[in-house]
Amino acid sequence: MPTGRADQNLIKRLNSALILNHLLASSPQSRANLAQQTGLNRSTISSLVNDLIEQEFVRELGLDEARSRGRPGILLELNPHGGCIVGIEVNVGYITVILTDFKANTLWRRYIEVDEDIAQCDMLSLSEALIQEALDAGVAHGLRPLGIGLGVPGLVDRQRGMLTYSPVLSWRNVPFRDLWSSHFGIPLYIENDGSTAALGEYYFGVAKNRQDFLYLGTGIGLAGGLMLNGEIYRGAGGFAGEVGHMIVESGGELCGCGRRGCWETLVGPRAVTRGIRHALANGAPSLIPDLVNHNPDLITMHIVVNAANKGDQLALDTLSDIALNLGTGIANLINLFNPSMIVLGGNLTLAGDYLLPPISRIIASEALHEPASMVALALSVLGMDACVKGAIALVIDQIVREPIAHYTT
Repeated sequence: MPTGRADQNLIKRLNSALILNHLLASSPQSRANLAQQTGLNRSTISSLVNDLIEQEFVRELGLDEARSRGRPGILLELNPHGGCIVGIEVNVGYITVILTDFKANTLWRRYIEVDEDIAQCDMLSLSEALIQEALDAGVAHGLRPLGIGLGVPGLVDRQRGMLTYSPVLSWRNVPFRDLWSSHFGIPLYIENDGSTAALGEYYFGVAKNRQDFLYLGTGIGLAGGLMLNGEIYRGAGGFAGEVGHMIVESGGELCGCGRRGCWETLVGPRAVTRGIRHALANGAPSLIPDLVNHNPDLITMHIVVNAANKGDQLALDTLSDIALNLGTGIANLINLFNPSMIVLGGNLTLAGDYLLPPISRIIASEALHEPASMVALALSVLGMDACVKGAIALVIDQIVREPIAHYTT
């Protein structure tokens, strides 16, 4: 039975995606190498590569001089001039926007702090203005816009491109795709901040090409992202990864989600500053008041780590408590998911020297031996940029998966 046109188009799209994935993972490569790695015949590779070159997603570099036998092939790589991508993180107290080329090289960047109580309409207006600045910078570089990637805290309906609910922002049902795709005339891809950061680590960070790992990062709360078999695990409705809202202390501190005892109330930056303020109010000796000019509102994770570096016992005890609560939760996640790596990001990277050793000990004692022996514990190398870099990866990931569909829409 002959293959239908729809089947042929599907095969072409899948094979084009396969080629881009291989070039994304390792470049430069020749057509012959791609044929060997993908299992596609050389004529198919040649035809598809020519299409991708015409679409400006791939470019030729020159002859493969390292080839010792036969005629050297022409080396290929992703074309950085194939277009520009906007990545944006909208979060409590700040907005970060970057513009990159198709190889994720940063061309332009903006970070602005905003009042935590800023009105939603004002936050959206600021975000749109920054996106427009980024797109204007792309025009100045002579690059076509390929899409916008957005990471935002809360529950995200990815199919509709909507933020359903964000406890930390106090936002509900924000239709980002409808607002921004129509406004800017390019595709918008959205994920919650934890999943976006996990994708950033997978593409550009310490977990690059790890197929199964967990990302845990603190900003205001505790964001989580799970990569399974090289893809973000989203769950039945797209709401997976909200590990910060596991109930770990029945009747504990009130969380922004409205429930008590969520994990993030014990390990997030607010838990750190709350514990420090309570201890100081009860007369605990510490260097911290001098470091913040006796203004408790200025206490941050940076300040606590700085005090710990100076030997401050209150700071050291606080970080020890955070490590204990993190380690216990992580041990449970290891038993549940058997990841190859746990990545700690966000503000947790600031206290890595104080957190990693005790967490490692807790994992060894509280997680099952077999999964515990397989997991690596690592600090993010992207730090607070994991989410916005992941927003870039959202767009690249979509194009790499369906380059023909993206180019023709």
